Amino acid sequence: MAESTKTPWHLWVVGGVSLLWNAFGGYDFIMTTTQGENYFRASGFDQPMIDYFNAMPAWMYGPWAIGVWGAVLGSILLLVRRKLAAPVLALSFLGALISLIYQKIIDVPPPPPPALAMMTNMPYVIVLIAALLAWYAWAMAKRGVLR
Repeated sequence: MAESTKTPWHLWVVGGVSLLWNAFGGYDFIMTTTQGENYFRASGFDQPMIDYFNAMPAWMYGPWAIGVWGAVLGSILLLVRRKLAAPVLALSFLGALISLIYQKIIDVPPPPPPALAMMTNMPYVIVLIAALLAWYAWAMAKRGVLR
């Protein structure tokens, strides 16, 4: 019988915080795709921002969905200590990276209203967190914490 590696305390912290963070991404995805303009207005978007998101090409929903739902699933897999968390979170990172490239190079959005100025850097924050989570899951798998 193989010896089980003890679960470090930080796995519960990283897994729990990442699940909360990524669950908000899931909420945002669902609200955006089901409520659209009403959700945007309630979030403080102005008309140019609403028009930008409404004009997003259909193909961009793929990377966005992979980024969001891969992150949610990866966080759950991390909490249940499954090795599959590492490749799932790596795929989520790839989805987030494609979304970042789209928003910062291919089709740059209009500047957000002043109340939402922090949104300008949010894609970078999302990609950084996705990369760190993928690395963390890989490190935990390598140490034998994930099975």
